[in-house]
Amino acid sequence: MKEIPELLERVYLGNTIGDYALFVLIIILGVILKPFISRISNKLLFRLFKKYAEDVPVEKFQKLLHKPVSYTLMLLFIFLALSHLQFPPQWELAPKDEFGLHLLLNRLYLVLLYSGFIWIALRLADFIKLVMISRAGKKEDKYTGQIVPFFVDTIKLIIVVFGVLVILGSIFGVNVGTLVAGLGIGGLAIALAARETLENLLGSFTIFLDKPFVVGDLVNASGITGVVENVGFRSTRLRTLDKSYVTLPNKKMVDSELDNLSLRTSRRSNFTVGLTYDTGIDQMKAIVKDIQDYVDNHPNTNQDGRVRFKEFGSSSLNIMVMYFVDTMDWTTYLDVKEEINYRIMEIVKTHEASFAFPSTSVYIEKNNPAN
Repeated sequence: MKEIPELLERVYLGNTIGDYALFVLIIILGVILKPFISRISNKLLFRLFKKYAEDVPVEKFQKLLHKPVSYTLMLLFIFLALSHLQFPPQWELAPKDEFGLHLLLNRLYLVLLYSGFIWIALRLADFIKLVMISRAGKKEDKYTGQIVPFFVDTIKLIIVVFGVLVILGSIFGVNVGTLVAGLGIGGLAIALAARETLENLLGSFTIFLDKPFVVGDLVNASGITGVVENVGFRSTRLRTLDKSYVTLPNKKMVDSELDNLSLRTSRRSNFTVGLTYDTGIDQMKAIVKDIQDYVDNHPNTNQDGRVRFKEFGSSSLNIMVMYFVDTMDWTTYLDVKEEINYRIMEIVKTHEASFAFPSTSVYIEKNNPAN
């Protein structure tokens, strides 16, 4: 048994085997205990927000903070493990306050640790976003639901900038005041170089103040039709009707003509029904009247529909059918339009008329030769 203590006291590269064993043990304990400590700390932290986050379960909070908290805890365990080891004296490394491997590793560790704290702060901002969107959803406040992502993105940008300044000041000894003053002097040059970006940023403020649309509205901008899914610093993202994801600069959203289709009270359908030229006058009148009556009495249309014998076409007698469906839902609109189309076919068939199709009549004149 005396061999074990003697073995642990053996020195290799300036550290005993016992020190190396303790290092490995702390790392293993860190890997094992990290999930439990992370879960407990997240629950304790959630209690600070519980009063304001009744609609968001603790599971979402833990999911958001699990990775950054685990990352930060593991860094702390690594620091605790490394504190029991030292570099071999024969390496003759420079002290921590002078440039060398000691200083570089120490600063690298601090940068990683501070990054963990910044990561946690960013995830807390995401949780605040979830809470505010949830509350806006309960109140059916679309405007709040739109401005929350922009507001939270602003907070996250401030967190990152503040975190970087803290890292530069506390770890690398940079004079933050002088740095900020220098940025102020160079701000004009940066503004000129990023003119388009600034225009898009001003466009986002215009969208929030003027409110031409909110998240969830169906809009047509620059020839693109889609549902607004997000309004950011620089751009607005639309989900088009064919499910593609289009990004438009905010400058275009405020400078070009924008049609907010969601603010329409109804959807219009306008098309032409062509009947053959052998359709009689009484048939035409009866068909027009029956279609008009059906459109007017349909539960999903208003009284603004118009059905008229419009014109004599090149190969058909054309009836104009125009009506408005009282819905903004695309699927409902298609269902109503299909139902009316079927009924038009039945009406035409009932009156023993036929639909026309493009045709050409050719007349051949036969000349009798002189006898």
